[in-house]
Amino acid sequence: MSTMDRGENLGRIRHGVPWDVAIIGGGATGLGAAVDAASRGFRTVLLEARDFAQGTSSRSTKLIHGGVRYLAQGDLPLVREALHERGVLFRNAPHLVHGRDFVVPAYRWLDLPFYGIGLKAYDLLAGRSGLAGSQWIGPGEVLRRIPTLEPHGLRGGIVYTDGQFDDSRLAITLARTFVDFGGTALNHAPVVGFGHRGGRIASLLARDDETGEELAIEAKAFVNATGVHVDAIRRLDEPGSAGSPLLTPSQGTHIVLSPSFLPGASALLVPHTDDGRVLFAIPWHDRLLVGTTDTVVPEAVVEPRPHHEEVAYLLDHVGRYLTRRPSIGDVRSMFAGLRPLLRGHDVREGDMGSPTAKLSREHAVFTSRTGLITVTGGKWTTYRRMAADAIDRTVAVGGLPARLSRTESLKLHGWREGAGGSLSVYGSDADAIRAIAAEDPAWNRPLHYELPYIAAEVVWSARHEAARTVEDVLARRTRALFLDARASIEAAPEVAALLATALGHDPAWRDDQIARFRLLAEGYITPID
Repeated sequence: MSTMDRGENLGRIRHGVPWDVAIIGGGATGLGAAVDAASRGFRTVLLEARDFAQGTSSRSTKLIHGGVRYLAQGDLPLVREALHERGVLFRNAPHLVHGRDFVVPAYRWLDLPFYGIGLKAYDLLAGRSGLAGSQWIGPGEVLRRIPTLEPHGLRGGIVYTDGQFDDSRLAITLARTFVDFGGTALNHAPVVGFGHRGGRIASLLARDDETGEELAIEAKAFVNATGVHVDAIRRLDEPGSAGSPLLTPSQGTHIVLSPSFLPGASALLVPHTDDGRVLFAIPWHDRLLVGTTDTVVPEAVVEPRPHHEEVAYLLDHVGRYLTRRPSIGDVRSMFAGLRPLLRGHDVREGDMGSPTAKLSREHAVFTSRTGLITVTGGKWTTYRRMAADAIDRTVAVGGLPARLSRTESLKLHGWREGAGGSLSVYGSDADAIRAIAAEDPAWNRPLHYELPYIAAEVVWSARHEAARTVEDVLARRTRALFLDARASIEAAPEVAALLATALGHDPAWRDDQIARFRLLAEGYITPID
């Protein structure tokens, strides 16, 4: 039986298990592809250079949605596909995905029919996967739902329902689902090279960042699902001959505020900002999440930082719609993520060794001359479809038995309906965490008075979710860093002590972890110029 135990997984890799599929990248797409492959019965290993969902997949707007901006652009097939996948996630992960009402305020009479007709089309495209239907509401009802909304000139609004989730918790749930099917997942293990035989990929070389050990892995097929870093892996496979870049990375920044700026359960959607973007202000884990920006950046970096002008943009635009305008001093945390946007040109035979297999306006699957399968683009909502497309291609390239994807009706690890309380994101695992909390009275105490987490969650994440660092725990197993960066810094010493005990590290490791996390978290407090 596979587990998330790192020592056991290293042992499986060292002993040369004959793998069918090797997946590079532990974000939404890589983990989704791993679940798809393992659930089809393929022997699958996944390698993540840092931590699961450390990049883009933990820095989203936390929405499972069809995309109202694509609706405005007239891309109905893409919206329909995403709304279908939204319904799949509601069924397969009810402990992680839930409905959220959104209010679109109208300050001009013409806005009401314009937005209303558009959102009715959104309802229709959802079909049987639809949530509560959209409806027009008067100014009084708008202000009842969002009492801090600017009332001057308000004509009414439209309310509709979409999906909300916790992105990195869904990623960890996918990792747990993968190992439930016998898969092997290893984080903090970057791929550093490939081996070729007869011009085709035959193996990869990974490095265990904890020990420096090099790990050779042979497989029948290799999937590059590294998000904004796919071009770097392509160059590693074919140095100097991997063709033009597939991606143009774009940075999206979010800020997190006190819920007092937008009390209640309804979110605010501003359908048209100065630069034509959609702006969201969304209740999330008893905070207010505001986003996002769209800034083209020259290269993909591991830890993108919000820019001062991006933060100012968000504060200005959300402040226009609120009776109390937030300032930089009100920001609890700020974070940036990079979108893997496909370049707007076809990839020719000479670039990749086979014609482009473009399966969506948002994502694509390519096969190189050497047989490396690259899947890129897309978003969290459609991760399952991307994964199925990638593994369909993997079956063909690797000569694997033809088996259909099972994930459309596959309940994810921890599946539980009607889960509530602070441990609800763990689903059926919540009972086991409560049992850990009962082992030691200190483990049932909050990590910090401003955070909704208890010490038992740290112990759980080390024992069962492959958390290896303070950052793993405070950024992705819990969302402390994203909810309140200053509070997370104050919680770091206790988290480091708990991890050091659970993982068998000495005081020097503990102190180094505290220092490393403080340096990281300071970037979530102050933007860069």
